[in-house]
Amino acid sequence: MPHPGWSSFSFEGIGTQWEISTPDRLGPLVRHQLLEAVGDYDMTYSRFRTDSLVSGLSRGPGTIALPPHAVALHELYAALYRLSSGAVTPLVGTSLERLGYDANYSLSPSGEPQGAPPWDDVLEWTGTALTAKKPVVLDIGAAGKGQLVDLLGGVLRSTGLTDFLVDGSGDMLHAGAHPVTVALEHPYNSKQAIGTVELDNSALCASASNRRAWGDGLHHVLDGTTGRPIRTTVATWTMAASALVADGLATAMFMVEPARLEDEFDFSWLSVSAEGTATFSTGFEGRLFS
Repeated sequence: MPHPGWSSFSFEGIGTQWEISTPDRLGPLVRHQLLEAVGDYDMTYSRFRTDSLVSGLSRGPGTIALPPHAVALHELYAALYRLSSGAVTPLVGTSLERLGYDANYSLSPSGEPQGAPPWDDVLEWTGTALTAKKPVVLDIGAAGKGQLVDLLGGVLRSTGLTDFLVDGSGDMLHAGAHPVTVALEHPYNSKQAIGTVELDNSALCASASNRRAWGDGLHHVLDGTTGRPIRTTVATWTMAASALVADGLATAMFMVEPARLEDEFDFSWLSVSAEGTATFSTGFEGRLFS
């Protein structure tokens, strides 16, 4: 929770709720910059709007020029794609649409799950240049919200703010001299918590099968190799220096053993299996309720 007495700026963007907490009320210019950053990100990456930059690639092959921050997004996705043997991929959009998580939010399956095509067969992504060799439905949901959390933190820092909490519906970035205690949402009851963790100048991101879930066992965390929702894990939390990395790893932990990810990333984690068993890293300094 934010510190008592702090001011909050709340708004909706990229289909989720945001809350920016700061010691003092944000001025109109800073608020405008934050909203503009969210709008620009949505206009670039949203597969739910026909006028976004990436949506054009779903209608035919071509090349698009992405913003500079796409370099970091590409690097993370490329690493997770390799470590997961293709399970974590930005090419899961087609299967999400077939399962009902489409631009119209129909939530009604129109076909069987479909594994994503091999990255190299359909996509060339070098820095800010992205080329689709054939029509593709890109979905960067595995790490995109986390990156936007970081970008909003960058907006705040650019105005001289050093104390803040950016909260994108549970994906958070904290900065300042006073840590905050965050409740960890119960994967089966959003009104309950399974524990708490202290967030101190770092990012905390979560991924859960109860968020964006519909139908009979359908949810948004898919195995890219099969196009099917993951059944073995129900919730993960990760803490890292950036929300981009924390968000990507929270998704990857549904498909990759933590030890494999720890070989290349500096992060701490908590995972809850479908059987209700909680496992966590030694660096995840939280408190789980019995």
